[in-house]
Amino acid sequence: MSQDDDRRPLASRDTGWARRIASALARSSITPNQISVASVAFAGAGAAALLLLPAPAGPLLAALGIQLRLLCNLFDGMVAIEGGKQTATGALYNEFPDRIADSLLIVALGHAAGLPWLGWCGALLAALTAYVRQTGAGLGLGHDFRGPMAKQQRMFVMTAGCLVAAAAPMWAPARHALVSAAVAIAAGSLLTCLTRAHALATRLRDGGGKQGGGAGG
Repeated sequence: MSQDDDRRPLASRDTGWARRIASALARSSITPNQISVASVAFAGAGAAALLLLPAPAGPLLAALGIQLRLLCNLFDGMVAIEGGKQTATGALYNEFPDRIADSLLIVALGHAAGLPWLGWCGALLAALTAYVRQTGAGLGLGHDFRGPMAKQQRMFVMTAGCLVAAAAPMWAPARHALVSAAVAIAAGSLLTCLTRAHALATRLRDGGGKQGGGAGG
């Protein structure tokens, strides 16, 4: 399996602006792991803004935090691989901060929409999409980044919901934008878990991956 098989396909990775910024970061003392941790800080700041500040400031700052989080997710891998700054713990920093950032933002979305349970449900299902992907990788089948609600799609939906809520804070359906985003993320994440699991089962039945079994944690 090539190194690129483990990376989420991103068109932005091949853009000139991304390569220039990643190159500058690689020449600095900043490490990929520090960029990964920064993604959690941006997600936390965005989540806090959505919960604590009224519209339009809260949703706008949440949308900004989401985009900064995604930029960190882009640059940590580019600095590590293209910049030649990989570390022994890079795989951990590549996964754990993503799960924390997702949960912070999606749980905050549910609370801001007035449906806390929906936020927690969405966060759990988002984490499960990554679990199914990692299970496939552990079985030797590579990482499956298919949607319809992978990380980029989840964050796009949440950003859109926040921008609509910010655009019309006094408009009655503005809160409905956050509710709709939370519903779409939860339902889409569930569908993503099912599609990835189905694809994984199909490949295993066709003879791919490692054979074996046993108790799992």
